[in-house]
Amino acid sequence: MSTTTLTREKTTTGRKTWSGQNVPRKEDGRLVKGQGRFADDIRRHNESHVYLLRSPYAHARIRSIDTRSALEAPGVLTILTGDEVRQLQKPFMEIAPLPGGYIEDYCLAVDKVRFMGEPVAAVLAETAEQARDAADLIEVDYDPLEAIVDGEAALRDDAPLLHGKVGSNVVWHGLYDWGQFEEAKAKADKVVKIKRLHFHRFTSTPIECNAAVVEYYAGSGEYTFWCNNTMPQFAAMFMGPALDIPTDRLHFVTQDIGGSFGNKITTYVYLTICAILAKKSGRPVRWTEFRSDHILGGSHGNERTFLDIEVPVMNDGTILGISARAIDDCGAYPRYEPLGSVIWTQVVPGVYRFRNVRVDYTQVVTNKCPVGPNRGYSRLQHMWMVERIIDIVAHELNLDAVDIRQRNYIKPEEMPYETPNGCVYDSGDYPRCLNIALQLINYDYWRKRQKEVQGTGKLIGIGIGSTLDSGTNNFGQARIINKDLPFSGNGEVSNVKLDLYGEVVVTIGTTPQGQGHETTAAQVVSDILGVSPDQVRVLIGHDNGRNVYTGFSGTYASQFAVTGLGAVQGAALKLKAEIQALAGGIFGVSPEQIELVDGTARVQGRQGQSIPFIGLANIVFANNATMPPGLDVSLNCTYTYRPPFQVPDVEKKMGNLTLTYATQMHACVIQVDEATGETKILEYAAVDDSGRLIHPQIVEGQVHGAAGLGIGAALYEALEYDAEGQLLTPNFYAYKAVTALDVPMIKTAAIESPSPFSPNGAKGMGEGGGAPLHAICSALQDVMHQRSHAIVDDSFNPAERVYRLLRQSPSAYRGVEVIANR
Repeated sequence: MSTTTLTREKTTTGRKTWSGQNVPRKEDGRLVKGQGRFADDIRRHNESHVYLLRSPYAHARIRSIDTRSALEAPGVLTILTGDEVRQLQKPFMEIAPLPGGYIEDYCLAVDKVRFMGEPVAAVLAETAEQARDAADLIEVDYDPLEAIVDGEAALRDDAPLLHGKVGSNVVWHGLYDWGQFEEAKAKADKVVKIKRLHFHRFTSTPIECNAAVVEYYAGSGEYTFWCNNTMPQFAAMFMGPALDIPTDRLHFVTQDIGGSFGNKITTYVYLTICAILAKKSGRPVRWTEFRSDHILGGSHGNERTFLDIEVPVMNDGTILGISARAIDDCGAYPRYEPLGSVIWTQVVPGVYRFRNVRVDYTQVVTNKCPVGPNRGYSRLQHMWMVERIIDIVAHELNLDAVDIRQRNYIKPEEMPYETPNGCVYDSGDYPRCLNIALQLINYDYWRKRQKEVQGTGKLIGIGIGSTLDSGTNNFGQARIINKDLPFSGNGEVSNVKLDLYGEVVVTIGTTPQGQGHETTAAQVVSDILGVSPDQVRVLIGHDNGRNVYTGFSGTYASQFAVTGLGAVQGAALKLKAEIQALAGGIFGVSPEQIELVDGTARVQGRQGQSIPFIGLANIVFANNATMPPGLDVSLNCTYTYRPPFQVPDVEKKMGNLTLTYATQMHACVIQVDEATGETKILEYAAVDDSGRLIHPQIVEGQVHGAAGLGIGAALYEALEYDAEGQLLTPNFYAYKAVTALDVPMIKTAAIESPSPFSPNGAKGMGEGGGAPLHAICSALQDVMHQRSHAIVDDSFNPAERVYRLLRQSPSAYRGVEVIANR
């Protein structure tokens, strides 16, 4: 079932507009036929294959690496180890300030390994099989060290140090304090104290693993990377200084990408291995990741623990603020971190109105795989805590979970709404979204049914989860965690032109992975230039030798609808103005009298006075002696869209950190088997508000994908390590990736609250994966309210955990305390 509320606009000419319509996706023709071009499809003459030998230990010194037998194996060209890497590569740039900035991170382990799966050697051979066989011949002498696999334990004075030069395991620490929390506590009727909440470690599992083909050109000193990195210019920022070359010598080419979810932003480490091997061997180098490699050492989502939570609340359920200690485990190396230490602040109060917040935030390293952006990066952890607080407060004060939400929601009439730390929510109607979600799951029926099944061995729970998709982030927020970083603002570039025969061609600097950039960009251009989307060619992928781009070009942070399409819109409007000026000059009228319809420029009200785009292109490109005198047009227009950001206040940790806020409101009904703890989803609904909809069907597809990812994380998917740092779920035999069979039918609806801040009223909305974790935990809390009164304090709740929670004694310590002030 899909219910979509749409707003349509007509142009002054009254012609049909393409934005807002479910036009056929331009990408599907080649992708459905298997004609896409992915990184592993690239073939280069005389290419070689690399295999990475990975550490079986989580923490160990490397005494020696003997490669002699491997070098003599058939087909082996060369082998790279950490000792050589130390000579050929400088440590990667660290975003963290000192002392975290002292961390030395190389593309291979140097001197010691810090997580199971860290590469210790790279074998290059004629074939992939020969490289893999030769790796078995490498003898590594390890001196095992004590591993640390728990963020809280990493802070102990006697904890083993991962990086000796740092002096501790702390990457970053800071206090975020907005409002007057102590006054809020004193004013409250009650204070709810929650001892501990834990958000577990999981990852996304894109269909296509990481891959690259890398070629080095000795004459120019240039590298070409045919790869599936989703933020190539960000990779260049790290790789250029590490390889000691200008970034213009790093030529990135991406084409079709089979999913990323953020995971493919931090592959610069592996691309550096390939670059060094390509230069060393003089051969093109191919690297294709195995699934087990991806799970072991690709990129994990952040694991976060919340301690000593305090929630001042009035008797009617009005929440005045929150306070907590947060410990974030970023794995063995920070890499993209500690950006996660600030990005959560884009959504400090979630969808709620409380104004007093105090979070003591610490990020630590442990002997686990490094983390990276993962759909809803850093915000889903924080918003999960906020949503858990809402349900636990309702549970403890015996309040209705729906009522307490409605009481505390930011109201639509308060939009735009400034949060306690200076972020500005652009638009939205949270109460309406919740009401629609509850209607879709037939809330009243299930509340009645919940009582009817008592005593049958089945328990029914109803849960609610909300996520704000803060899209188009201000990179200036990075200065809050390191004031010396030269980052601020954001932006994207597009070029729109008429080609020689009047074809409309669009280029952008993004790297789509299924979001439909080709289609939506064509829709926007079509509306402006008066052509069909079928007549617009959008050059997909990123090629910094061909495409326009900025330092932050890429596909991430739900920004394309604003920055990407904002750039496309700007370039198309410039081209429209040039076409009107040229046609006006030809016909001797003002540009304002020229309208663009069906690929022609014509004079309004004068039948027969028109010229097709091919004629205009001919005049500019091949017949320019006939151009009207004094007219300077190129029909080749580039536009850079820059969101209206300012540099945040570093001292107060305040500022507008993101431009738009899409809403995802999820509601679900679950059934729990008392005998086994098995959870079955009976109803599931998702309501989205992503502003002006460019292509409703693409939006709905993103909602389904995000819901599936979150459901998998809530019930099936976890990256679990034992005490020695061994990953217990290193492959799909152990890591239960969610499938279509695990995801129920999802009812969807959409409302439109156009953003007043984006060029087209749209908002980014691709990262709503956190809402299912909130909704399912909320439903389980509703189940516990009927039995043990246990608190759902973990984001991962497989059957065995639910089974234990059901059997927790009501008198047992639950980690929650309610203190009455009066």
